[in-house]
Amino acid sequence: MLSPDSFRTARLIRTGNLVLQALLFLTLFGGLNYLARNHAWRFDLTAHRRYSLSPETRSYLQTLQRPVRIVVTLTENDDNDAVAQAYRDLRGLLREYSNATEASGNGRVNVEFLDVYRQRREADQLGIDQPNIVLLICGEQRQQVSLGELYGVKDREKTDFRGEQAITAAILSVSNPTRKKIYFLTGHGELRPDDVDPARGLSALNDELRLRNFAVDYLQISTERAVPQDAALVIAAAPQGRYDAFEQEQLRDYLNKRQGRLILLLAPGVAHGLDDLLYDWGVLVDDVVIYDTDPASFADNGDLIIRYFQPHPITQTLLDYKIPLRLGLCRSVRPDPGRTTGSGLEVNVLAATSTTAWGEAGYRQRAMPEYNRGVDLKGMPGLPPDNRLGIVTVSERVQVRNNLPFSVRNGRLVVIGTDDIVANQRIASPGNQNLFLNAVNWTVDRDTQLNIPARPIERFQLALSQAELAKLRYSLILVLPGVAVLLGLFVYWSRRN
Repeated sequence: MLSPDSFRTARLIRTGNLVLQALLFLTLFGGLNYLARNHAWRFDLTAHRRYSLSPETRSYLQTLQRPVRIVVTLTENDDNDAVAQAYRDLRGLLREYSNATEASGNGRVNVEFLDVYRQRREADQLGIDQPNIVLLICGEQRQQVSLGELYGVKDREKTDFRGEQAITAAILSVSNPTRKKIYFLTGHGELRPDDVDPARGLSALNDELRLRNFAVDYLQISTERAVPQDAALVIAAAPQGRYDAFEQEQLRDYLNKRQGRLILLLAPGVAHGLDDLLYDWGVLVDDVVIYDTDPASFADNGDLIIRYFQPHPITQTLLDYKIPLRLGLCRSVRPDPGRTTGSGLEVNVLAATSTTAWGEAGYRQRAMPEYNRGVDLKGMPGLPPDNRLGIVTVSERVQVRNNLPFSVRNGRLVVIGTDDIVANQRIASPGNQNLFLNAVNWTVDRDTQLNIPARPIERFQLALSQAELAKLRYSLILVLPGVAVLLGLFVYWSRRN
C-alpha cells in the first residue's frame, strides 16, 4: 500500500499531473482548431477595409451556382515593381473570394497562381501563352482581366485599386451560361474575324473577343432579312461596297426600334450607303482623307498618330496612360451640325486630329496634298473639339420615360473613320486594342460600374536627413542593447536581494 507521505506516491502524483496537463493542453489545442475550422470569425481592422469584400460582392457570390476557377499568371518576384505590387494586392483579395464561397458546394471560387515559364505544361493545357493576366474559367467559358483593369490611374500614377470591381464583374459574366453575341456583317467585302491576313484579317481581334467571353458570328442581312434577336452588338468592319436601301432599313430598325448597338468602321474613299442611318443618329461622315503637316502626328512608317481624346469610358484608358492611336488612312467623322436638337441624341467626338490637320477633298487627284481654303475640310473653332477633325464619334439616344426622374438609354452607335484600326497588323498597338475593346464593352453595357468602392492606394514616405539617420543608427546599435543590459542588471540585483 502506498503511503501518502512516501516519495513514490509523490512521484506518481507528479507524473499524473503532467500527463493530465498534457491531455488538457492537447484537448484545448484540438478544440480551438475545431472552432477555428468550423466556426471562424474574421475581423478586418484596416482603415479602408482592404481585406473585406463589399456586401454587393458577397450577395453575388451567395447566388453563384457554378464553380469558377481563377488562374493568376502574376509572380511575386517579378522584376517589374508594378506586377509584383499587383500580385500582392490580388493575393489578399482573391483569398477573400475563396473564403466567402468555401461553405458553398456548387458555386465555389477556386484560385491558383501559375508561372507560365516554369509550369509550361499546365499553361499550355489552359491555353495561356502570356504572363501578367488573370483568367477566369467556368465550364467552357473564359474571360480575361488585364492589369489595366485593376487600378485607377491619373497622370500615369495609380490612384486606387479596383480589383474587386473587375473580378466580380468577370465572375458574373463568365458564370452566366449565355454569352453576349457579336455579329460581323458580311456580303460587302467586310473584314472577317476568321481571316489571318495581316492587312485585312481580324483573327487576332477574334481571339481577344473570345477571351472576354463574347460569342462571334456572321450576319448577311440580305439573306437573313433581319438582325437576329440574340444580337448584343453588330459590327460593320470596313465594307467595300454600298449597303442597299433594304439592308440600311434593317439596321435602322435594329437601332431605333430595338435599341440596338452598332459599330461602324468606314474606310475613306469607299461609299457605304448608310447616310440615312447616320443622319438619324446625328453623325456626319465626310468624303475626305485626313492629312497633317505636323511631323509629330506621323510615325516613321507613315501611320497617323492621334493623341487628342475626350473623357469617356471608351477613351479613359488611353487618357490615363497617355497611349496614342496608330492609324492608316482616315476620314473625318463628326457630329452633324444640322442635326435636330432636343431629340434625345448625345453625339460626341472622342478622338480627334491635331489642329494642323485637314480633310483633303481632292484626294482622288494624283497631286501633292495641300490645304485649299473653301474646298478642303478644316476644324471649326466654335464646334468641339475646337479646330480639330474627329476620327471617332459616338452617338446614343437618351430619353425620359413616364416622367421618371432619370434617363433611359436606348441605342448606341460608334463610328470610326478608318478601316484597319484592329486589323491583325495594327491590333498589337495598345491604343488601338484598348479603344476598340472599350467600345465593344461600352456598346453592350459591360462598362457599367458595380456599386463597389475602389480601395485607395496608401503610400507611406519617411524623409530623414543625414543627421537624423545617424541618430537612428546609433539608437538601434547602442540604445536598444543598452536598455536590455540595464534590464538584465535590474533582474540580477532584485534576485540577489
